[in-house]
Amino acid sequence: MDRRQQSRVFVDLPVQIYGMDAYSRPFTQAASLRSISGRGATLQCVDAQLKPGDVVDLLYQGSKAQFRIVWCGKPGTEMAGEVGLESLSTGVTLWDVDPMRCAASVGKG
Repeated sequence: MDRRQQSRVFVDLPVQIYGMDAYSRPFTQAASLRSISGRGATLQCVDAQLKPGDVVDLLYQGSKAQFRIVWCGKPGTEMAGEVGLESLSTGVTLWDVDPMRCAASVGKG
């Protein structure tokens, strides 16, 4: 059963993430958004050592917002390098894709 409370949209958008890693060292790196929803996102291609509860900044096309790490894919699995994010920035719209509108239009083609 899916525990998500909001619809998500699969995307492939380049972003920069930065913050402090699990060892309290500053990092910055390029990553890619894999999916987005109204309150969060999933990143892929993340090399930084992060853990749930960490806060990172995400930069997309000149706009920045803060996110909390909710989950991290386990090394050695097909989800390695993926990170689930929850938005901490209210009223900030980073991407030009509206997940709610996309979800509503599915099947109306």
